[in-house]
Amino acid sequence: MKRILDSKFFKWIVGIVKCLFVLILIAYIALIIIQRVSSKSVFGYHFYTIATGSMIGVYDINDVIAVKDCDTSKLKVGDDISYIGEVGEISGKVITHRIISIEKDEYGGLIIITKGVNSDVEDLPIHDKQIIGKVIGKVPIITQINHIVKTQLGFFALIFCPLVIIIVVEILQTITDYQIDKQELKK
Repeated sequence: MKRILDSKFFKWIVGIVKCLFVLILIAYIALIIIQRVSSKSVFGYHFYTIATGSMIGVYDINDVIAVKDCDTSKLKVGDDISYIGEVGEISGKVITHRIISIEKDEYGGLIIITKGVNSDVEDLPIHDKQIIGKVIGKVPIITQINHIVKTQLGFFALIFCPLVIIIVVEILQTITDYQIDKQELKK
């Protein structure tokens, strides 16, 4: 066992696995933090997780989407947009739905009607100032990680087990280093 732990190949492989795991974990956590606390875009993009089934057929629950800041005057019927709800249960929440109608109001602003593709009910009209941006699409790798991590088995396999393995390998490496130092002191 000691020979395996001391081999350069094993140390190289463990180092790469640790780095990859830490980088993926940091990217995933950073994305979650950006989603939760930031209302500002990052390089013109926002990232949101689909929370309901109103867009099933296009976006599934737990899909991570990228929403790009946009000029609202260039939006058209059929575009998927994210906006901030202002009334009732959706007040303050980010909604992602498809545009089904665009009209101008008497002040030159836009009145937009949206609805989920999996819904028969239109949303209340929104104004262009509520719009966050146009949905560019899913973020494939983060979406897959999100789908997996949201299950108990996925969390266990992708988060818990790798952390335990890294901790155990670090403890074994520390013990091995300590024993080597102890033997060198005896000499």
